[in-house]
Amino acid sequence: MDGISDVAVGVKRGSEELSMYNSPNSGMSSISDGASNGSDSKKQKVEEAPPSRVIHIRKLPLEASETEVIALGLPFGKVTNILTLKGKNQAFLEMGTEEAAVTMVNYYATVTPHVRNVPVFIQYSNHKELKTDASNQRTQAVLQAVSAVQSPSSDVQEVLAAASSPVLRIIIDNMFYPVTLDVLQQIFSKFGTVMKIITFTKNNQFQALLQFSDPANAQQAKLALDGQNIYNSCCTLRIDFSKLVNLNVKYNNDKSRDYTRPELPAGDGQPSLDHSVAAAFNKDSTSLLGALNPLSAAAAAAAAAGRVALAGQAGSSGVLLVSNLNEEMVTPQSLFTLFGVYGDVQRVKILYNKKDSALIQMSDSNQAQLAMSHLNGQKMYGKIIRVTLSKHQTVALPRDGLDDQGLTKDFANSPLHRFKKPGSKNFQNIFPPSATLHLSNVPQDVTEDDLRLLFSNAGGTVKAFKFFQDRKMALIQMSTVEEAIQALIDLHNYNMGGNQHLRVSFSKSTI
Repeated sequence: MDGISDVAVGVKRGSEELSMYNSPNSGMSSISDGASNGSDSKKQKVEEAPPSRVIHIRKLPLEASETEVIALGLPFGKVTNILTLKGKNQAFLEMGTEEAAVTMVNYYATVTPHVRNVPVFIQYSNHKELKTDASNQRTQAVLQAVSAVQSPSSDVQEVLAAASSPVLRIIIDNMFYPVTLDVLQQIFSKFGTVMKIITFTKNNQFQALLQFSDPANAQQAKLALDGQNIYNSCCTLRIDFSKLVNLNVKYNNDKSRDYTRPELPAGDGQPSLDHSVAAAFNKDSTSLLGALNPLSAAAAAAAAAGRVALAGQAGSSGVLLVSNLNEEMVTPQSLFTLFGVYGDVQRVKILYNKKDSALIQMSDSNQAQLAMSHLNGQKMYGKIIRVTLSKHQTVALPRDGLDDQGLTKDFANSPLHRFKKPGSKNFQNIFPPSATLHLSNVPQDVTEDDLRLLFSNAGGTVKAFKFFQDRKMALIQMSTVEEAIQALIDLHNYNMGGNQHLRVSFSKSTI
C-alpha cells in the first residue's frame, strides 16, 4: 500500500453532517430506531444501497475500538477514512476503491464478521465518501492500523486476529544493558495503559509479553517502536503480536507485574519492587520518550537513536542518593565496589551531617538507572538501602587542605572500573544481586576448599560450589542474597597471591 498521509478520521463536525445520518434515504434509515437486527433481511433487501466505497457497519460492541473496525477492511485493500458513532454502536468505513468495498461486502456475505466475538452487520452506505474532521485525536490509532496491514495477500483471519490482540511479544536483541520491567513499562506506556508484563529468557534471549488495555494501543506501540534501540546502538526491540489475548500474572516482582492488582504477592523469594523505583521511572515528562508523540514514528526513531534518558530530565545526571546505610560499617570503598557492578563509579561522598546517606557519581545517567533499579531495596550490612536519583549533577571534592575524615573519595582513575573498554563482555553479564556469585581470575593452584573457606570467613554460609572446566572461573552459592552482597564487597579484587586478584560478580545461574 502507498503512503498514509491521505487517511483521515473523525467524528461529526456539526449539523451539516447530522443530516447525512438522519436522511430517510441514507443507508441507516432502516435502523434509525435501533431495533433492527440482521434478521429482517426483507426490509434490508428493499432498502439496500448500491455499491459504494463507504461501508456501513452496525451492531458493534460498545467497547470496540477504531482499530478493530479498520481491521475488518484491511485485508481487502486500503482504508482511507473512518467515522464511528459510539452512541449508536455503528461505524462508517471508507475504502480506497469501490472494488475493495465490493470484495469486502461479498466476503462477509459468506463469512459472518466478528468484533470482540460479537457478530456485526455490514452493508453499503448511500454515501460515496466520508467528510470528517481530520484533527480528531483518534487519528493516531487509525494511521497505525492502516499502516499495519501486512500485504494485500495477507490471510484475512490472521490480519483480523493480529489487529484485535492487546498483547505484544517483545524480543530484545544486542542486549548490552539489562532491560528491566520498569524500563519496558515506562517506554510502552507512552502509547496507552500497560496492564501486565511478564519477562523471561528463552533461547538465551530476553523476551517479554506486554498487555495493553486496548488493541489499538498495541498497534501504535508496535508501529512506533519495532526495530528501535532503547539505548545507543544496543538493546534493539523486535515486536510482534502475541496469540494470547490475556496474560495471567501470579506475582508482582522484578520478572512479572500486574498493574491492575497491586496486592499480588512477590512469590518465590523474589524481591517485590520498591514503588520509589517505579515512581522515578514515571516522572519523566521531559525525557525524550516522554515527549514522544505516538503519531510520529520518525520522532521515535530520533529518540531511540540518541541515548534515551529513561528518568528524570533528558540528560539527567548520573548522581545517586543512597540512604538508610549502616553508618558504622559503610565506607566509600564498599559503595564503590557494590555500585561498580552496574557502572563505573567516579566519586563517592558519605554525607558529613547524615552519615547514613551518600552521594554516588556514576559515569552516565544510564549507569545510574541500572544501579538504582538493581540495588534499591537490597540489604547491605543488615539494612535495606534506598537508592534514588539525586538532583546534584556532580559530587564535589573537599576543598584543598580540608580534611573530611575520608568521607569523600575520587575513583575516576581506579583500575577496577568494569566498563571502561567499549563492548566489554562485562556489559552482557550484568545481573540483579543474587545468592550465586561468579568468580573469575582464579589462580590454578587454588582449590575448592580454599575458596569455600575464604567466602565463609566473609561472614556467610557457602551452600554450593562449582568450578568451570578450565578452573579459572567458578560459581559459589551463599545462603542469602545479603551474604552474597557482603562477600562481593569484601572479596572482589582480593589478592590471591602472585598478584592475581579475584574478580567477583552476581550470576544469573544457580548451582
